Amino acid sequence: MRRACIPHCQCPTSLRPFRTRLKMLVVFVILLHFSHHASAVVLVEGDPFVLLHCEFETFELEEPTVVWSRKDFNPPTVHERQANADKLQDQNQHYSGRTSMKKNALESGDLTLNLTNPKVSDSGTYTCTVKAARIGRRQLTEIQLQVKPKDTTWANGLVALFLLLAVFGVVGGLLFYFRQYFMSDYKVQVESGVMSVQLPCKTTVRLPKNAKVQWTDSSKRTVHVKEDGEDQNGEQDWKYRGRTKMKIGDLSLTLKCPEEGDTDTYTCTVSSGETILVKKQVELNVKVLKVEENSGVKYVRLPFKTTVDLSKDIEVEWLDRNHSKVHVYRNNSDQPEEQDCFYGGRTKLDLLKTGDLSLTLMYPTDTDNHTYTCNISENGDTLIKKQVSLHVKACQVEVEKGEQLVQLPFKTTGDLPEDSTVEWETSEPEYMRVHVYQGGSDQSGEQADIYRGRTKMDQKPLKSGDLSLTLENPTDKDTGTYVCEVYSNNRNILRKKVVELKVKDKDHLKVNFSNRRDSTDPNPLIDYPNDESV
Repeated sequence: MRRACIPHCQCPTSLRPFRTRLKMLVVFVILLHFSHHASAVVLVEGDPFVLLHCEFETFELEEPTVVWSRKDFNPPTVHERQANADKLQDQNQHYSGRTSMKKNALESGDLTLNLTNPKVSDSGTYTCTVKAARIGRRQLTEIQLQVKPKDTTWANGLVALFLLLAVFGVVGGLLFYFRQYFMSDYKVQVESGVMSVQLPCKTTVRLPKNAKVQWTDSSKRTVHVKEDGEDQNGEQDWKYRGRTKMKIGDLSLTLKCPEEGDTDTYTCTVSSGETILVKKQVELNVKVLKVEENSGVKYVRLPFKTTVDLSKDIEVEWLDRNHSKVHVYRNNSDQPEEQDCFYGGRTKLDLLKTGDLSLTLMYPTDTDNHTYTCNISENGDTLIKKQVSLHVKACQVEVEKGEQLVQLPFKTTGDLPEDSTVEWETSEPEYMRVHVYQGGSDQSGEQADIYRGRTKMDQKPLKSGDLSLTLENPTDKDTGTYVCEVYSNNRNILRKKVVELKVKDKDHLKVNFSNRRDSTDPNPLIDYPNDESV
């Protein structure tokens, strides 16, 4: 059944004051549910300002400079701030008179940019970068901003719809139904190694004193709860305990030492009783540096430079994804006895005095493929955390059938424990023992029959570190995956490498009958592939 509606121009005089008050109420509700300041990536043209958030501890740096920029603009500078004043000589004229930062930005570490009167043409990617003598140039964050043109037709239609439904007393239901339109999304991207990241959520609406602020991740785990002005740390999931804080009067959340596992979509919900007042989402992406290297190199470097004061009594711990200790530095010296034996003798830290905590890993193999984490702590309190992903390409060896021998290479550090065992085996297409070295000599009796008398290694592999295997008279049956493991007498793995071997059929001479020296020559020309000298 169709319901009669009251045309806008025919609104009864008695309803006009009510209509005006209702329109004000609708605007208030829109403001309540759609706080377009500061944290919204998507906002409507006509809003007075937007805040682009960035935080970094710059107060310890010498003569720092902060630059907000857009790579798609020329010149790219949106705003530049030095220690005591703005430097706007290189500012793009598109932003002239519309940008500002706090006067104490470089003292407080709050590098937020205030952009007034945002326009559709302001839509783009904004980059916050800090420059200083000790750290060089470091990109802190990238923010995607989208300014949508104002759609007055939609707004007037919504007001009219509210007016109509108000007559039937269903405004509350409509607000609940349309709440998704009043949620704003925000994207924050940081590199692993920053001290903290801020997940912004602000509103201009005055919230009641008993309001509850709850941050959750996409798995519905509680990240932080603040109720009646007090943090409710007991409600936090263990993953976030001791890593979050909120400022008084600010709904934004600061997450300490963000890492790859923190990449997620976070939701900030503000409620009073059963009523949801504000609900916003922030998408966080923590970028991890990726290092790639070929198999067989002597070493690989996992880079990490920091501005942390290393003159203090700090502890540096590099861990792999299994939380095994790769390298430990404490009390101004390395602690090799705390290393996992798999990394023993293969690691070293660069010069600590320069703020360089990069890790050098000797003789990496594909079994070293991990995301490595460097923790810097003081008195048990983590100051900063850096992650680096390492990918070493698998070692692949190809040989033609008929060759006398092929070598499966594996070199590592020497002086391994004398009681260690070196074992080469195949894992594909089936498990077989290929070669065993134990007690200072080869153990031919433990070989599979197919390899007996066909393999040899360096006479003193544990001392030289040359664990390569030579295989004689390779055939297509030898094609497969070979694994070399060095383990101690208590079965702890000290070294490991995987080698893919492929034995190919020998390229036969190709006969080309279409080319002849002359029309009467009965002998065809012989093509020797890949040999230009013939």
